[in-house]
Amino acid sequence: MRGSTQRYAGEGRRSREGTTGMTETVTNWAGNITYGAKELHRPYSLDTLSALVAGSAKVRVLGSGHSFNEIAEPGSDGVLLSIAGLPAVIDVDSAARTVRVGGGVRYAELARAVHAQGFALPNMASLPHISVAGSVATGTHGSGVGNGPLGSAVREVELVVADGSRVTIGRDDERFGGAVTSLGALGVVTALTLDLEPAFQVEQHVFTELPLEGMDFETFSAVMSAAYSVSLFTDWREPGFRQVWLKRRVDQPLDQFTWAAPATEKLHPVPGMPAVNCTEQFGVPGPWHERLPHFRAEFTPSSGAELQSEYLLPRRYAVEALYAIDGIRETVAGVLQTCEVRTVAADEQWLSPSYGRDTVALHFTWIEDTAAVLPVVRRLEEVLDGFGPRPHWGKVFTTPGEVLRGRYPRLDDFRALAGSLDTEAKFANAFVRDVLAD
Repeated sequence: MRGSTQRYAGEGRRSREGTTGMTETVTNWAGNITYGAKELHRPYSLDTLSALVAGSAKVRVLGSGHSFNEIAEPGSDGVLLSIAGLPAVIDVDSAARTVRVGGGVRYAELARAVHAQGFALPNMASLPHISVAGSVATGTHGSGVGNGPLGSAVREVELVVADGSRVTIGRDDERFGGAVTSLGALGVVTALTLDLEPAFQVEQHVFTELPLEGMDFETFSAVMSAAYSVSLFTDWREPGFRQVWLKRRVDQPLDQFTWAAPATEKLHPVPGMPAVNCTEQFGVPGPWHERLPHFRAEFTPSSGAELQSEYLLPRRYAVEALYAIDGIRETVAGVLQTCEVRTVAADEQWLSPSYGRDTVALHFTWIEDTAAVLPVVRRLEEVLDGFGPRPHWGKVFTTPGEVLRGRYPRLDDFRALAGSLDTEAKFANAFVRDVLAD
């Protein structure tokens, strides 16, 4: 099981060089995972980081903590590293249209910095509060039929590897296919270089009550292609979707949306929640980074009282999968806050859930009750199994490792890459070992 019922009490005391003895609990954002590492370190320089890595037997990196499973857990004999104390590098190269960003930087601060210089990232996730390095390492994505996952923008990765040395892997390197969505198994990501494009404006339009009945793949494709980024939301208490969020670039045409009625009030993706922390709706144009996420950077999106799962499967199975979920919707709805349906373009990262196939992503925000949620997750995985779903690496899932390994055709290449950079399996915690096992 990839989960825990422990709740958080906060981080322990910090001493010199940013080291924390784990005398108190340290948890993820949701509080469902309590880390059992013997120490937490917050190095303030790359030299200190390199020395810590070289001198430690087991290491994992804690990003913004928005993963819901034990992917960051180093074990009781390991060291948990936070790189939030490293210099927050954001260096824009206007001529090359790239930005070099430090591993601890979050998307909100990166977006503001590049926008101030007239540039944009191609896409963003629903939350701008997550770290760049952690997001791409787990295959995190936004939405849009032509938009790859966030890692698609990465052109170079800088790592501190197991012996403390520094390695740079760029797109012209044969290892690059395993370097971005790496599950933290290759080393500590200290910086990334991302592609940029000219800044653009986005309008957000919300519609309500899109029927599932009678939907075929042609209709689904037309709905999901109606804007630059499209999300469908439902609580599965009734067939169909309660909300449709269209994010249109103002430099692109707006197709007439005829499948649902315009919303008459601002809405939150979770029914009944106030929309105050959501990004602007009703077609008001605004900067890309203030519309592509669902939630405003200046607001905490929720209390963290939730669990999340997500399954990414070939887009051609989207409608069949939705009807399959509809067949068990009473089971799903009992522990669900909201379900979001998005599309992601295929990419070439070996461990990306979107590797080699245009994808539909089915995201579930559950109630905060692991015991109640896990049986539903297992049932959901049963009905989706025939569609070849790949779980999001940072969410709650119960798919066995041997099944996962069969869904990644380049796994052997990734296993070889991890072995070459980490000969002692220093970064291979239980989660990674389960993925990479022969």
